[in-house]
Amino acid sequence: MKCDALVNFLDELLEPAKFHDYCPNGLQVEGRGEVRRVVAGVTASQALLDVAVARDADAILVHHGYFWKGEDGRITGIRKQRLGTLLRHDINLLAYHLPLDAHPVLGNNAQLAVALDWQPEGRFGEQDIGWLGSAIEGGNLAGLSSRVARQLGRQPLVVGDPERPIRRVAWCSGGAQGYFEQAIALGVDVYLSGEISEQTVHLARESGVAYVAAGHHATERGGIRALARHLGENCDVICEFIDVDNPV
Repeated sequence: MKCDALVNFLDELLEPAKFHDYCPNGLQVEGRGEVRRVVAGVTASQALLDVAVARDADAILVHHGYFWKGEDGRITGIRKQRLGTLLRHDINLLAYHLPLDAHPVLGNNAQLAVALDWQPEGRFGEQDIGWLGSAIEGGNLAGLSSRVARQLGRQPLVVGDPERPIRRVAWCSGGAQGYFEQAIALGVDVYLSGEISEQTVHLARESGVAYVAAGHHATERGGIRALARHLGENCDVICEFIDVDNPV
């Protein structure tokens, strides 16, 4: 498959032009023109790049790529090593950030809903990145915490009454603790994201709305894994998801 055709397929699927993002979406580093094997992962770390080289991959597909706004743009140190690996081995790097969070089927938030048995009913937050819905099975906060640990493979940090009934839920993968106040205003019982800040604890305690910090990496594995599977099923490429462990 031509790399241009692969990029066009992903752009049509994820519609990056709809988003104001913190990094360029799509092809970030150009490599060889023909793509047969793709390695996918959450972040374009050196560890993932090394796996791609070992697998003789033609392209790497990630959620967290490079060239973030506000970063020091000099090509030195770790940045030099990463880009050097890609250029030396002629590997394409493709990254989709907010478009992969938001996709209604393959996105991180859509995949969280599937994993946690939540019924999506609306969106909120900047660019409608946050999701709102109901817990199909109901239960309490302690039960939700156990389900999160089981489904995401990581014990979450939970702030709230373990016996609190959980019916209305809001969630947004990654570092979206800043949407917690908006979720509280929507009248939910719990808000789940990947990370937590010091002030988040006080908001949870004083509002009575529970907060679940399930891990940035853990909440953003689902989207890229689903996208890799979709790519392998619908394009003439072999696409393998590699989970580089990250405790955060």
